[in-house]
Amino acid sequence: MAENVIHLNDEDFDELLKTSEKPILVDFWAPWCGPCKATEPIIEALASEFGDQMTFTKVNVDDNPISPSKHNVQAIPTLLFIKDGAVVNQITGMVAKEKLEEAIKSVL
Repeated sequence: MAENVIHLNDEDFDELLKTSEKPILVDFWAPWCGPCKATEPIIEALASEFGDQMTFTKVNVDDNPISPSKHNVQAIPTLLFIKDGAVVNQITGMVAKEKLEEAIKSVL
């Protein structure tokens, strides 16, 4: 896993939302999810590119069921874009890197 992507658990997730001064991208995923695995290198590349402007995180939904439940995550991968503690965009399913770049730039 890239050093620019933080693995969160349910406890860390709420704390980060309260304290982050940068926008946050949250990748809800599971180890058995094929599209999640395919999305992982894209997220890592974007974290390297935009990591100074946005916090990139991952939450394993199998190990941490509370956070996805709080945010009505129904399918994975689901990416939440959070700014000032509020969800400002959500993408569900695998998408092209260019679409994720556009979403990131719209939040910054």
